[in-house]
Formats: sequence, structure tokens, C-alpha cells
Amino acid sequence: MTAKTVLIVDDEAPIREMIALSLEMADYRVLEAGSAQAAHSLIVDHQPDLVLLDWMMPDTSGLELARRLKRDPVTAELPIIMLTAKGEEDNKVQGLEAGADDYIAKPFSPRELMARLKAVLRRTTPYGIDEVVEVNGLLLDPVSHRVSSNGKTLELGPTEYRLLQFFMTHQERVYTRDQLIDQVWGGNVYIDERTVDVHIRRLRKALGESHQQLIQTVRGAGYRFSTKY
Repeated sequence: MTAKTVLIVDDEAPIREMIALSLEMADYRVLEAGSAQAAHSLIVDHQPDLVLLDWMMPDTSGLELARRLKRDPVTAELPIIMLTAKGEEDNKVQGLEAGADDYIAKPFSPRELMARLKAVLRRTTPYGIDEVVEVNGLLLDPVSHRVSSNGKTLELGPTEYRLLQFFMTHQERVYTRDQLIDQVWGGNVYIDERTVDVHIRRLRKALGESHQQLIQTVRGAGYRFSTKY
């Protein structure tokens, strides 16, 4: 299984070192940044699987960086855990509304951090498959994050990719829109059921004539991925 990469963003080097040690002992790859600007460059260049982001930093705050990442389609799906001394409820709400997936108030134990980190990765990486999945010439490679149709690379948005990954690993079963929201977007996200329909349409369009029929609408129930017509 491929090791996950975690970016630690904190302007205090001793805190970064303490967190990095815990992560490395748990076999995570670690990147470090002491500012939002340095963090953004590392995110673009190395595409980490998760960001541990300190709220209070000089120049650009962690909160502003989180908002910037969520506004950019390229990084909008990147999981973020906010690390901060701010423990009040309003601050937690601010962090979550900025797009953070979780929130840990300092001081925290390495054990708590690892538990939160694993939980967020489970939610944001559907079933964490590392094996290539192939159905009738449609191939999904989770390691390279690529999808191809009969050898031709397809361009999918991050949500469409996660939808397809879920469908291809859960074939021949009908899922309601609510179930898809829980499995693909995560139970802590509030979106309209119609949003699911929009992303299904986008996914079918991206799959093209060769494979769009694999995503089937089941009237009054939901959607199903099936090779049976």
C-alpha cells in the first residue's frame, strides 16, 4: 500500500518536528512548511494527501490558506485538519466553514492527532483502494489518479473521480442519492440531492459513448453501476 503524504504547516519549528516524528513513526511521508506561501508551493508541487494547518501564522493565516485552497478546483478536495490554540466554538465553526475537515485544539496528544488524521483520510479517500480497477475497457488507477477509456485518458473533476471510484468498487447495487452523499462526499457535508444528479451527468459526459451506459438510473431509487443492460 502506498504511504500517504502529510504536509505540516506551522510557523513554529519545534511543533512541526514533534508532529513529523509521530507521523514518520506511523509510516507517513512528511512535508513541512513554516508559512502559507511555502505551503501553497509544496501543495502544487507534491500534491500531499492531507494538510495539518496551523491557524495562527504570520502574513497569511491558516484560515485564509484553507479558504484559498477550497476556492481552487485543483485543491478543493484536499483534506485539511486545522491545528490551533483557539478552542472556542465560534473559531471551530469558522475553521469548518472555511473548508477544514476536522479541528484539533492545542495542546493535543500524538495519539489523538493520529486518530483524527486516519479518520479524515478514511472519509476523504473512498475505501483507500490501491489496485487498478478495470471494467469493459474503462480503467481507473488510484495510485496515478488516472482514468482511461480503451487506452484514451479521460479528464474527470475530483468529485466525478471519487464517484466513479466508488461505483467501480461497488458494482451491481443500487445507491440512493443520500447514500452516495454519505459515501462520496462524507457524512459531515450538507449538499442538496440535486447536486448528486449534476455530478452524475458530468461523469457520464466525461465517460463518453463507450462507457456512459455503465452509470444507470434506477427510477424511484437512485443509481447503479452495472455492465448488464
